[in-house]
Amino acid sequence: MPPRSAAGKSRKSTGESSRSGPATQRTAASKSSTASKRPSGDIEPGDPTPHGRRRRYRPGTVALKEIRKYQRSYDLLLRKLPFARLVREVALDLLPAEVGAELRWQSHAILALQEAAEAFLVHLFEDTNLCAIHAKRVTIMQRDIQLARRIRGAWGGLG
Repeated sequence: MPPRSAAGKSRKSTGESSRSGPATQRTAASKSSTASKRPSGDIEPGDPTPHGRRRRYRPGTVALKEIRKYQRSYDLLLRKLPFARLVREVALDLLPAEVGAELRWQSHAILALQEAAEAFLVHLFEDTNLCAIHAKRVTIMQRDIQLARRIRGAWGGLG
């Protein structure tokens, strides 16, 4: 319990420091003098690594930067090898075992499938975004994707 002053209030509530005096002033002076003795370029083992504050963007700014970045580029968005493994796995599941085991794939065939799949997904997300905006929302939901696929019909990805 901190000692009470004459007014009956604790020192902390009046704004006074509970540790003010010559002892703390001496330790502060000795710390500054030892820091000034050591050159600034001399880093000792165990010193914390210096790093500044990272730039913090407002919500939505990074998303808009990413949208502009991906709209500028012509690169594929999905990695090639995982997509190729997925195509091979789906083909093995759909075909009989004796036919699926001996399938060989041309790299251009897999690339054409990947281009078509990414174009389909991008177009689907564009329509999904329009559905969300129509509902006065900015966040897309599963029901927006379902509505976009239903409006497109059988040729637009509805099985």
